[in-house]
Amino acid sequence: MKKIKYIALSLLALGMVACENDLVEDLRDRNNTDDGPLPELTTGSADFSNYVAIGPSFTAGFTDNGLFIAAQENSFPNIIAGKFANAGGGTFTQPWMNDNFGGLAAGGMRITDPRLVFGGAGPVPLEAVIGPVTVSTDIVLNNPTGPFNNLGIPGAKSFHFVAPGYGNIANFPAAANPYAVRVTGNAPNASILELAVAQNPTFFTADLIGGNDVLGYATAGGDANINQITDPATFQAAFNAIIAGLTANGAKGVVTNIPYVSSLPYFTTVPHDPIPLDAATAGFLNSASAYGAYNAGVAQALGALVQLNQITQEIADAELAKRTISFSAGENNAVVILDESLIDLTGLNPALVSMRQATAEDLVVLPAASFIGTEAIPGNPQTVNGVAIPLADRWILTPEEQAEIVTAVDSYNATISSVADANGLALVDVNAILTQASTTGIMFDDYNMNTDLVFGGLVSLDGVHLTARGYALMANSFLQAIDATYGSNFEASGNLAEAGDFPTNYSPTLQ
Repeated sequence: MKKIKYIALSLLALGMVACENDLVEDLRDRNNTDDGPLPELTTGSADFSNYVAIGPSFTAGFTDNGLFIAAQENSFPNIIAGKFANAGGGTFTQPWMNDNFGGLAAGGMRITDPRLVFGGAGPVPLEAVIGPVTVSTDIVLNNPTGPFNNLGIPGAKSFHFVAPGYGNIANFPAAANPYAVRVTGNAPNASILELAVAQNPTFFTADLIGGNDVLGYATAGGDANINQITDPATFQAAFNAIIAGLTANGAKGVVTNIPYVSSLPYFTTVPHDPIPLDAATAGFLNSASAYGAYNAGVAQALGALVQLNQITQEIADAELAKRTISFSAGENNAVVILDESLIDLTGLNPALVSMRQATAEDLVVLPAASFIGTEAIPGNPQTVNGVAIPLADRWILTPEEQAEIVTAVDSYNATISSVADANGLALVDVNAILTQASTTGIMFDDYNMNTDLVFGGLVSLDGVHLTARGYALMANSFLQAIDATYGSNFEASGNLAEAGDFPTNYSPTLQ
């Protein structure tokens, strides 16, 4: 069989467009015409003197599958805090990492790896380009001293923010998060919410609370044995507690809803049909010695179920069409996957496992790009993963699993919207932003930002988190929402982030 083709990434550079965002162009024109200068910045009814940000990885500035100094400098809360400083905002402290490699250690033992970089054709580990590095941020040896205005905790789910001991190193790794360990200081059993409330913020952002509650399940390919979707009632209780705590002393703030995973390149980059085959190999796979016997067995078993009146002929026909595995000579054969939603036929024939070929409705997770086509037994071409051996649940999000995620996201977002309305908070529709970016793209000054991996400009090399420019776009969305809700004028006064000030990738030599 031919070598599985590489999932090619476009090498076209992000194009410049002729026309700018109308509003930004209008604001710039006003600086150069007889209309006079832009208005002075006003805060409206908001008080930005003590700003605290709480949330998972987006809040921290996580990018390229890592957290590092440059990424923290370009986190959206830090960008926002810089604009708040023009309107009476105070110092904004962050739990700085020790280097620009990324990764974490515990007592000298590496627990997370350094960041990803662009390797010429796609994302690769930093060390594949520059060689071995020493991860110097150590949760045992050198945690920074708080309190911190940025309480972004990569990996945290909604209920983790209200869980005592989530940052206690004594609970690591079973029940503590290493990034939470870095912010708790001399109060290791304090919840992240308690750390935020203790600072008595006058203004807060709480973004993507609940994002990891579905993302963990999604990145696990919908395998509930690896990660489960948080029950909506649990999410609702946690989110209500977070907002109640942050607003208890009258603080104003901004919250966001969460996006559908189908807008992220982690789930849209790898095609369902990346298998190239020659005629001889396709013929063998279709023969009775390979999948031909499986197809015949499925047809026989389904016919038996019809005869037993356990299913109708219509159901049997639909199931057979779904499960029939067929290859052809050419570049685009679909991978074979396991699918637990299929009718279980193993009681009739143990060899008839629930498998089928993927369709365009299935989402293949990004790490599968380096797994599809490998040999389960090295040197044995009859053990090729995704061809001779079906891909396990963790590599694929089936339509049924996607529907579970959408149901949960819709429920979470309904709670977020309701709580925001009840508390008079600004709301950023991240779901709509990423949906637009994944379809038509979004104009940010001179740049059309989309969710293509590597070259779309919005999403970083890990396929989930944003680039620095993406976080700047997000910061502007927050500032615009603040203007609309609290009567400030960050946008009209020219106090938005500019796209050209922020990169879309970081050099491997950044240290």
